[in-house]
Amino acid sequence: MKKLIIICIYLCVILKLSYSQGIEKMQWDNDFQIHLTLANDSNYILDIKELHHTSVNNQSNSFTYLPTRLNNDFVQKLKQTEVDTSSLNNTVNIESNKTLWSALHKSLGGGWVHFVNCLLYSMETGYLDITAPLMKRPDSNWKPSPVTESYKRTKKWEYYVPVDQKLAIKEYKLKKSNDNLGHLNDVPTEFVNLFLNANQSDYDLMTLNPLKRNKAKVDLIKILIGANYLGETQIKYIKSMVLKAMVDYADDQLPSVIIFDNFNAAVAMSLNETGYQVDKIVFADERFISIETRLDRVCQIKLIVNQINEVNKEIFRQKLKNYYN
Repeated sequence: MKKLIIICIYLCVILKLSYSQGIEKMQWDNDFQIHLTLANDSNYILDIKELHHTSVNNQSNSFTYLPTRLNNDFVQKLKQTEVDTSSLNNTVNIESNKTLWSALHKSLGGGWVHFVNCLLYSMETGYLDITAPLMKRPDSNWKPSPVTESYKRTKKWEYYVPVDQKLAIKEYKLKKSNDNLGHLNDVPTEFVNLFLNANQSDYDLMTLNPLKRNKAKVDLIKILIGANYLGETQIKYIKSMVLKAMVDYADDQLPSVIIFDNFNAAVAMSLNETGYQVDKIVFADERFISIETRLDRVCQIKLIVNQINEVNKEIFRQKLKNYYN
């Protein structure tokens, strides 16, 4: 009887998880690939090696970033947000446009991960361009007297963020030496390493199709490096382009699958206003473990994801006091 109850609970959990993102079937095959069948009968094969791997556990007290797609309900909510590009020409809501974070958070909601993912998506799809006319600094021979530190650090910048790789890396290292990286500390190490290890030629090549996602990651770092130098016009422009990208967010994007190595699990995940949510879980050793073991792992993974959301929320709340106020 106890085993029957456990089986029923397990099936209910699995059905509930798979329904939310329209995943009809998800299978981890012996060929080290994840096979997906979606509600519209489309089939996809994901290579395990190309997916994001993590070994997070419920003891983690540091910020955790997982690359996931936005939850469908969250996207639909954003699609109902009116994007008013005329705000670029007025001074309404000055308070919300004081910082890039406050400007986007007012419209997007959610936390730091939403902020990062929405910025990334807007750049990957070409809506947001850090070399757009509104991001260009005006030509001027003006020099403050006395010369300020910010003037010395930005006088060679052509745009309000450091587009040139050499200048961007220089500013990043200055911020790091002054312990002033702020939320750049919460950007995935992969993004930072990509940025630091690319020269200008490497960056220029990222405009080619296969590397556009890399360019978006590097441009995200550049926006955050220059965030404290942005004027209200630039913040309004970025906000407008991000919201436009969200309104046109692709409904048919594939579910995001994260490999939890310490559980031999592939976890389909999405991001809503409260944080990450688990949509479906399959295990590499599914055929060789008991239902009780599967249920225990599912419960542990869900607890870990809940813990990640709570820790991320608290860390972000604390940092906002020191960095964006």
